[in-house]
Amino acid sequence: MHVNATDLEEFSSAWSGVAAAASREDEFVLSVSGRAFATLCLRGPERGRLSFAVEPGQFVELTSQSGIVPAHYAARPFWITLTEPERFARDALEDFVRRSYVLVRAGLSKRQQTALDALQPSAPNKHEMRKA
Repeated sequence: MHVNATDLEEFSSAWSGVAAAASREDEFVLSVSGRAFATLCLRGPERGRLSFAVEPGQFVELTSQSGIVPAHYAARPFWITLTEPERFARDALEDFVRRSYVLVRAGLSKRQQTALDALQPSAPNKHEMRKA
């Protein structure tokens, strides 16, 4: 599946605190409390590539697969880029983005997490993600 900005917004529309914006005109960014959890390249030779955070234990396993490389963001450890997102089903892409949201959200301060919970108590958390 070729993923686009509309797909990413649809994936994340029910998650509390998510903001979506174009950055530098060539990148679409999903963030929670100002921290990015997924990016999509909109232009140039890397157009359509999707990047997001993964758990440290999955990083090596995932980047050893064809079509997945470490993201080039030096300041974001354990981020990967799908160089061939069309190789993945919509459900798999949504799961990657959801897990990234949960990881980034878990790294927020307790105060920020509490504020997000107050916005929408049904937001996915780590425990719910492990059941899925």
